[in-house]
Amino acid sequence: MSSSPSKSRTEPLDLAKWRNVPAILMVAGAVLSVIGLLVNRTEFLYAWLLAFMFFLSLGLGALFLVLAHHLFDAGWSVPIRRFCEHISNLLWKCLPLLFIPIAIGAKAIYPWMHELHPELDQSLQAKQPLFTMAWFYIVAIFCFVVWWWLTRSLRHWSLVQDKTGAALPTYKMRTLSGIGIILYALTLTLAAVMWMKALQHHWFSTMYAVYYFAGCAWVALATAYVITMILDRQGVLTKVLHEHQYYFLGSLLFAFTVFYAYIHFAQYFIIWNANMPEETFWYVVRERGTWFWVGMVIIFGHFFVPFLALLRIDVKSIFPFMVSICIWAWLMQFVDLSFNILPVPHKEGFPLQWIWLYAGCMAFMGGFMSWQFLREYAAHPPFPIKDPRLIEAMGYYHPVPTQISGGELDQADELRDAPPQFPGGVT
Repeated sequence: MSSSPSKSRTEPLDLAKWRNVPAILMVAGAVLSVIGLLVNRTEFLYAWLLAFMFFLSLGLGALFLVLAHHLFDAGWSVPIRRFCEHISNLLWKCLPLLFIPIAIGAKAIYPWMHELHPELDQSLQAKQPLFTMAWFYIVAIFCFVVWWWLTRSLRHWSLVQDKTGAALPTYKMRTLSGIGIILYALTLTLAAVMWMKALQHHWFSTMYAVYYFAGCAWVALATAYVITMILDRQGVLTKVLHEHQYYFLGSLLFAFTVFYAYIHFAQYFIIWNANMPEETFWYVVRERGTWFWVGMVIIFGHFFVPFLALLRIDVKSIFPFMVSICIWAWLMQFVDLSFNILPVPHKEGFPLQWIWLYAGCMAFMGGFMSWQFLREYAAHPPFPIKDPRLIEAMGYYHPVPTQISGGELDQADELRDAPPQFPGGVT
């Protein structure tokens, strides 16, 4: 049975004053974005791409958590599965619309699209037919269609499970996840290569998609921790949570901190050790001007700070501490994506003079996706109410039934079969 929650864990947050934040972010972000578009169209497009890749990483990371839950038949992750499904659904409900400016302005963003003599570019020829105008849009359509089918199907059967409690939805979601993890790897690779790595198409790296994936999972775990904490304090998930949810989320965040550092260093080491100009130039560009110091921020801020902060086992349940680490993770993901995208238009260093435009694009997309997420959250039960492993997630274990009274088991069964209760003011 779960331990008694601490007072600091159960005190509700005053969410009334935050209700209008998504709308405020959308309006303020739209104003800044439009100003940026009027002032400098190319700069706006790079800022928009940066924000798009950030929120794409969040959606893909959430989808991975849902797929991993079904593939491993996990019990502890049942309470967080529903809002991860909502976040992953943003991959087809929001991101196709947000991709339109990139699709329209692609020629201004990707240098290979406006080469005068592409037949003379051996690197470009080696990547045919993928690196053509037609295939750029075909890949985009393919990725969004796969994400639409996969996320929609998973949540459909998840909601069917809420209604029937039958075994069929569980088996369906496991089967979908088995197929989906392959499609997930394919589409994530195509998205990372065609929308970000293609900014410098001469560069070769077989680890780039894994590098982007590590960031996706990292930022999604940080977001999942914060959302779980908020829903716990509001009493939405309190009855179905156990202390180990926070510990596992913190442990996975720690694990992907190490995994990201390993992948990033391995990519750098292999490329630098091979010493081939068509590969090393990518890092040479990022050692010029202030980009060198941005690289230092990534080394210490993206790895050493969270690594050292999460070493202790007990800190993973200290909510103010962990929320600070999660906010830091979002900031470092933004810095990391800036390191990948912005050296193309700004080889001399990070363009602080355009930070307002980057903030505007981030604010608009963040507000738009938050608004859509809250709509999805309010329309469905906050957690899978008839998942077969829900009781296990609550801290009840079958091997030791003598330690649980009959009344407690009846209460757990009632909770599992009862319709969801929404605390006032949350939705």
